[in-house]
Amino acid sequence: YKFRDLTIEELKNVNKTYPNFMFSMNTYTFKDGSQKDLLNFSGTVPVKYGNAYNIPIRLWILDSHPFAPPICFLKPTVNMGISVGKHVDAHGRIYLPYLQNWSHPKSTVIGLIREMIAKFEEELPLYSLSSSDAARQSELLSYIAKITEGETDLKSKSKTGGGKNEGCINKITVVGAGDLGIACVLAVAAKGTADKVVLLDLSEGAAKGGTMDLDIFALPDVEISKDFSASADSKVVVLTVNSLGNAQTYLDVIQSNVDLFRGIIPAISHYSQNTVLLVASHPVEVMTYVSWKLSGFPKSRVIGVGANLDTERFRNILANLLKAQVLAKDAWIIGEQGEDKVPAWTSCNLVATQTEGMAARNSREMVANRAMEVLKGKGQRSWSVGLSVADLTDSILKDKRKVHSVSTLAKGCCNINSEVFLSLPCVLGTNGMIEMVKLDEDPLVQEKLQSSAESIHDLQQQLKL
Repeated sequence: YKFRDLTIEELKNVNKTYPNFMFSMNTYTFKDGSQKDLLNFSGTVPVKYGNAYNIPIRLWILDSHPFAPPICFLKPTVNMGISVGKHVDAHGRIYLPYLQNWSHPKSTVIGLIREMIAKFEEELPLYSLSSSDAARQSELLSYIAKITEGETDLKSKSKTGGGKNEGCINKITVVGAGDLGIACVLAVAAKGTADKVVLLDLSEGAAKGGTMDLDIFALPDVEISKDFSASADSKVVVLTVNSLGNAQTYLDVIQSNVDLFRGIIPAISHYSQNTVLLVASHPVEVMTYVSWKLSGFPKSRVIGVGANLDTERFRNILANLLKAQVLAKDAWIIGEQGEDKVPAWTSCNLVATQTEGMAARNSREMVANRAMEVLKGKGQRSWSVGLSVADLTDSILKDKRKVHSVSTLAKGCCNINSEVFLSLPCVLGTNGMIEMVKLDEDPLVQEKLQSSAESIHDLQQQLKL
């Protein structure tokens, strides 16, 4: 460490304030693959979010400390999920204004932790895996077991399909072999819609972790490849990749993802010129826009997973927990993922008179608020998103003309004039988005969508495409 004495002095103060922290030396791997042994400490910080919570974190101290900020992560236990938001990404990396504006001697680790606590009290970064989540996970594992035993429609297709050539089969490619990519492959294969699923592993070096396990156990009609040509003639291409690096700001992370997509989208578009691009990478609104711009595809064939998962959860809460079945069938979550998502409705034909209409809307709003409170505590684990992706690809490949809340070009909707993607109810079919479904006219909903559009557009203007 270049400034060893300054670093030790500061960390002594940290130890006095947070005696539960455990210090150690471990190897940290940077974005470029280089490694370095760094001092780090882990422990919990107290957060009040209605109740009191102890949030587990891990901070890595760079060798140029205190002139460079620490690298910060959540350290969830196996029973915790990460709630992706403006200060936390899907990998648990923490981004704060304090880190971006770090300047010695004004900035200190103690000050950083205090801001971290303050931001976590605004938006809790972790959630407990509930019994319902555990049930869904068990359902997915059951599906996977059936695949290996040859009990799904997918297996019978492979045995009896006979006459199909490669160009006519229902083929799906999943780009990215991280946890989300593998979850999508398993869920899509379990659904039995696709004749062939390709996992495009773009990571360097030999296969490891889940990818290696997929290769070892050889699921039927699932191919693992590092060659873009393996994706040729895909009906749907699912993008799950996210750049891992040591960027210090949220904008840097998104720009890193954009740079990653610049090397992926043109190749995918070349091999599958008529495919539907389904974006699951984070942040989904921006990365769907990036995919649309880089591919040159019509807007109908570039969509994001958007709020499909949240909508299904929202409806389930309304119908089963709050016993509001009538409202559930017309209920949607729209807008952008995260804390700015908005509940909305596609039916206003509840009553005949204006007075009754106002009463019905007030009642509907009260129920929606209760449902949103329940929904707020649920994060999006990889396998949950995988199930949502399987649901969307099923609607596309089978041309179901089913309505989903997906990220689509929102220009022209709700007086939005900029090219931004937001979740809106859309009819999906073989060629992607067929049409938008009209929402109940609610000035407050429109105002929130316009606000989201403005902030997303401002962010996109700062990116280098």
